[in-house]
Amino acid sequence: MDNKEEDKAPEIRHRDRAASGVPRSGWAIGDRYSWQEIQQRLLASASEEITSQPRELFFSSMTAGIAITLTLIGYAVGTSHFPDNIFLSTLLYPLGFIYIILGRFQLYTENTLPPVALIFSRLASIPLLFKVWGVVLVGNLIGAIAGGYVLANTAVLSPDAKVAATTFVVHGLELGWWGVFFKAMFAGWLVAGVVWLNVAARDTVTRVLVVYLVFFMIGTSNLFHVITAAAEVSFYIFHTAEADISTLFINYWLPVLLGNTVGGVLIFTNMAYFQSEQKRFPEYRILSLRDWLFGMKGGRQFETPRPQPPKESD
Repeated sequence: MDNKEEDKAPEIRHRDRAASGVPRSGWAIGDRYSWQEIQQRLLASASEEITSQPRELFFSSMTAGIAITLTLIGYAVGTSHFPDNIFLSTLLYPLGFIYIILGRFQLYTENTLPPVALIFSRLASIPLLFKVWGVVLVGNLIGAIAGGYVLANTAVLSPDAKVAATTFVVHGLELGWWGVFFKAMFAGWLVAGVVWLNVAARDTVTRVLVVYLVFFMIGTSNLFHVITAAAEVSFYIFHTAEADISTLFINYWLPVLLGNTVGGVLIFTNMAYFQSEQKRFPEYRILSLRDWLFGMKGGRQFETPRPQPPKESD
């Protein structure tokens, strides 16, 4: 074989990349992505979501909020049957999250990694991030509160399961503000990790396994998730006459919200972003400092239309 042919760099084929230009398979190893390749895939996915219409984001997030009641149901039923065995009582805890994540519904804690990665890369503006966070969080809360109300006022849960469901909030209040915050911070870190690993995974079975194991750990470790906590608080308020809403908000739900956000943004997103090189898929440009700080631009809409898949030559 000619030496020139041996020294020739491997050819990048069109079928190795998706329509957005991100890797469809790993460069060095076909079935495994590098950190840089995962980062590119994450940015591509985030750019599609951050440019969604507020109406789409809202109804997707509200659906996710309603779906989180599946986790509350599974957790309450498990706890009522196995009150002294945390491993058995949390077997069904991940159910709602599997439904949400595989269905690609919008969940606030999932939005602590992809949009923030766009912000760090200056591919989306900070005001746009807060807009997306606000729409998703409100939609999640409306769905979770509605789900908690239904569970509290119907016979979906057995009497024993309803008693078990009230203990979740009581446990959080007993821990105190900082105890809840730090548990929620680790939960936020784990959820952001799920997003990263889902982008890295190449098949649905792997994604289901990752989601199940991580959220099973959150349940068995008694960590806190902000939307699950909202459903628990909603159930507690509608089921318990003596509930103090201000105490539940300040001493339980608020530290969960802040802890999840800090864990997802400051811990995992920072590590994921700065460990990987700032490589972007081809058609993107970064925002100017003014647009980044004050504009409402982000994703593909400010630069180019969605690219069409290239035609492969014979």
